[in-house]
Amino acid sequence: MGLTNVMTGTAGFFVQSSPDSFKDTFNFLQGNGVYEEGMMHFLHEMKNTIWTHYDAFIADAQALAAIFMLIFFAIKSYEMISGDKQLEIMPLLRPFGLTMVILWWSIFTRILAYPTDVVEQKTSAMFDGSQSEINDLRLQRAKLMMEVSDQLLKVQAETETAKTEADTWYENAWESVRSSVKEGFSEVWNPIVEMRNRLQVSLQLLATSLLETLAIWILRICTYIIFIIQIIFSTILIILGPFSVAVSILPAFRDSFSTWLARFISVNLYSGIAYLVMYVASLFQHYALEAEITRYQELVGTGGASLEKLGWFAGNGVLSFGMVIVTFVIGALTMLTVPSISTWIVSTSGVSSAASSMGRGASSMTRVAGQMMGGV
Repeated sequence: MGLTNVMTGTAGFFVQSSPDSFKDTFNFLQGNGVYEEGMMHFLHEMKNTIWTHYDAFIADAQALAAIFMLIFFAIKSYEMISGDKQLEIMPLLRPFGLTMVILWWSIFTRILAYPTDVVEQKTSAMFDGSQSEINDLRLQRAKLMMEVSDQLLKVQAETETAKTEADTWYENAWESVRSSVKEGFSEVWNPIVEMRNRLQVSLQLLATSLLETLAIWILRICTYIIFIIQIIFSTILIILGPFSVAVSILPAFRDSFSTWLARFISVNLYSGIAYLVMYVASLFQHYALEAEITRYQELVGTGGASLEKLGWFAGNGVLSFGMVIVTFVIGALTMLTVPSISTWIVSTSGVSSAASSMGRGASSMTRVAGQMMGGV
């Protein structure tokens, strides 16, 4: 807990002391958060719009309900006339109850979705509370990565200058020159060599940025897929749900309404479970960011850069330890399990198989992206 408080405080200091231009550039390249606020707001508004189209087929469903009620009463009347069944009042009231559900469809669906909305609000609040710290740590880490790259540039320039000074021509030609002149030459030559070596470090920064951008977009795409699946399934269930209610009047399709209820509740749980999964994933991201920040701070050092450690780090080919990238990929894969988790809570069929099909397509896309990351 102490380390978390210290690192969080340090992140806050870094954000305050960082120039706005660096923050704006970082947000422009990788977005203003792990999950872009604009896209999340758009998905939330899209989810709210589905309730405005609930009555697209209400009139048709009411007509079918009236027809099926006549058929139902005809069947029951024939059974009682033939003596196969005795008069039962409660089964005869069921079609009226189902018809009332269709008539009050908007209120019924909103009441049914209220518990899942409460779950979404609470898990969303947990997720939003963790994102401010994650964003501060991401900015602090990016700042330290730039400092490490600057240290690498300076070290490489000094190394090149030392090599030049060690050449035979350099020693013979400058043997009689005063030390102050040599120092002046080093001051002029170091920036030139630093500019020449900047391309190499820039390529490392580019590779690192590509890997992190790819990993964070895999996470975002998997997250957006879950919310889009929920929007599509909810729209279908709300608009075409009255038909399920109407058909359930007939004895042969009696279970269609209960099946619809289970699917509707299960789909509405997607957002609450998704926010909970995103919150748990943010804890892993928080740890990975703190761990990498600690290592970057050790590389930079208060007493100067560690040449040995910088040499090891530069030999990796990328200016990243890989922990943050791995947590992004793990979070993306975990998001794809949201439909399965929802069926654990409310057992249903159909939705899980459809979501699994879309999940397999997303997994294939994730594997392709992983192969691309390996190629980079």
